[in-house]
Amino acid sequence: MTTLEQVEKLRAMANISYEEAKTALEATNGDLLEAIIYLEKQGKISSPAGDGFYSSKKASSANDPLFEEACWEKHKHCHHGKSFMSLLKKISRFCFDLIRRGNSNTFEVLKGEESKAAIPVTVLALMLLFAFWFTIPLIIVGLFFGFRYRFHGPDFRGNTVNDAMNSAADAAENLKKSINDI
Repeated sequence: MTTLEQVEKLRAMANISYEEAKTALEATNGDLLEAIIYLEKQGKISSPAGDGFYSSKKASSANDPLFEEACWEKHKHCHHGKSFMSLLKKISRFCFDLIRRGNSNTFEVLKGEESKAAIPVTVLALMLLFAFWFTIPLIIVGLFFGFRYRFHGPDFRGNTVNDAMNSAADAAENLKKSINDI
């Protein structure tokens, strides 16, 4: 025997009339899934697109653990099929490469032509990040005491950065001379 609840559920799922739903349920002894298959075979409803499915279960709520698991399975891949882990691997490779490059290049402190100190660029970057108010004034004061700075290493083949550092040192020297002349 079919109940009104079953008829309404089938009618809502398949978007058919009460009469069609009741007939389909009576033909399948009240089995909702069989009734849907029955209606598909008769051509009264179309099969779901994209390998979809019908369910006679109540729609899951967002608090349902099965719903959360299904959402995770559906969305665990991002960026056109790349998983979150592969994205993390790319980010970590980038960071390690950046650190490796920073350690292979140095920031040198020169007095005349003699190198007084050389620190890895990674250390300089960390000093600028965490001790900005100490590092920048120290570098500027060093310019007025005749120190020059340069970057040296495999990634500093062009002289653009070092030319800028030399211009700053020359400007500091000119400023010091103009103050002494007064």
